[in-house]
Amino acid sequence: MKVALFVPCYVDLVNPEVGVSVVRVLRRLGVEVVYPKGQTCCGQPAFNSGFFDEARGVARHFMDVFEGGDWDYVVCPSGSCTTMVGHYYPFIFDENPDERARSGALAPRVREFSDFLVNVLGVKDLGARLGGRAVFHTGCHQRRELGVLNEPRELLQNVEGLDLVEWRNEELCCGFGGTFSVKMPDVSVAMADEKIKALDESGADTLVSCDSSCLMHIKGRLDRTGHRTRVLHLAQVLDGNGG
Repeated sequence: MKVALFVPCYVDLVNPEVGVSVVRVLRRLGVEVVYPKGQTCCGQPAFNSGFFDEARGVARHFMDVFEGGDWDYVVCPSGSCTTMVGHYYPFIFDENPDERARSGALAPRVREFSDFLVNVLGVKDLGARLGGRAVFHTGCHQRRELGVLNEPRELLQNVEGLDLVEWRNEELCCGFGGTFSVKMPDVSVAMADEKIKALDESGADTLVSCDSSCLMHIKGRLDRTGHRTRVLHLAQVLDGNGG
């Protein structure tokens, strides 16, 4: 098995350790990992802001980089960016049959990290260990577009020493929403505070998610409100890089 690693902007610029953990986990499972150096953003920020022409330009570059390699899959540690490629590329290329066909052929090969581990490799127990009581936050795109809900939990339930618990209103958005948090900061903060209130009620000392953007948003609010909750990407937990 050979995969290309697609690193989202938030991993590249804010949490590069997440990308390192993804590579370590995949290599331990015998997967050959390559990093196409020409990769950039998937185009989601421009798309979400209504700049469709600009998003198409970035998407074309993404397809040029990732569609022609000798890898079996493209693995991405983000439900949000995986959704952009798999669900929205066909939409933005709707008026161009050739590019729509290209995006449609690439989409099934681009897989979110936990989805790839469980549904492609058939792995649910990586022998990871991490003490603590944790809750899992499912990002909106991973929940509503990808439908990857059980896979991260199955992986976490097999982490030795980790008590995975449910928490109130887990299905609610954390309030980040990309440019939403910039355009409507007061609403965004209120939504994060609602998540933190539920987190406090759960008694968990650890918050895990598959999207670094959600984690950045929640951790920022946790830090501002004096919480000491450990915030980790799923890849860090499975890599034993949870501190």
